[in-house]
Amino acid sequence: MAQQSRGQQTRARILESARSEFARQGYDATGVAELCQAAGVTKGAFYHHFASKHEVFLELLTTWLNTLEEQSRQVVSSDAPAPDVLLGMARLARLVLADARDQLPMFLEFWARASRDPVAWQTTIAPYRRYRGLFAALVERGIDERSLRQTDPEVAARVVLALAVGLILQGLLDPEGADWGATAEAGVALLLDGLQKKE
Repeated sequence: MAQQSRGQQTRARILESARSEFARQGYDATGVAELCQAAGVTKGAFYHHFASKHEVFLELLTTWLNTLEEQSRQVVSSDAPAPDVLLGMARLARLVLADARDQLPMFLEFWARASRDPVAWQTTIAPYRRYRGLFAALVERGIDERSLRQTDPEVAARVVLALAVGLILQGLLDPEGADWGATAEAGVALLLDGLQKKE
């Protein structure tokens, strides 16, 4: 049991060091030797847990995206009317920004890597497609409950996701440029003005 715990601690230390090193000097400039030195482990210990630095990178990316997806699912699973749930998603943006602000370099590294690496691209795009599915289902729910007007749920979902990604990126690149949490809420309110069923 203690050995398993020690192994888990080593793995966690490698991941945390990799997050820091990839953010500091980029994926391409960081080798396994630098990761081992930063984590205080031998290459043998590194390769016991990971087949390559690419595997480490993908695990960091997957963990981050899965966390965002879980937070989104929790909000969407509410029984509240669809417009209220969409506003709840906007409030979630404030939490995402607070959590990610210290990790801007790593966030950008994820996107940059995904643009050049087919495996990283697949890992990145799969959750976004699931987010889109969540939003489309939410819009369909709003149409069924008559709180949202008849519209194409897929198109609405793409617009909601584009708004979310754009706001997060702006908030990370220019944190002092606006109150991005309030901007997210105002943006969703504007979107809802077009989506909500008029009496």
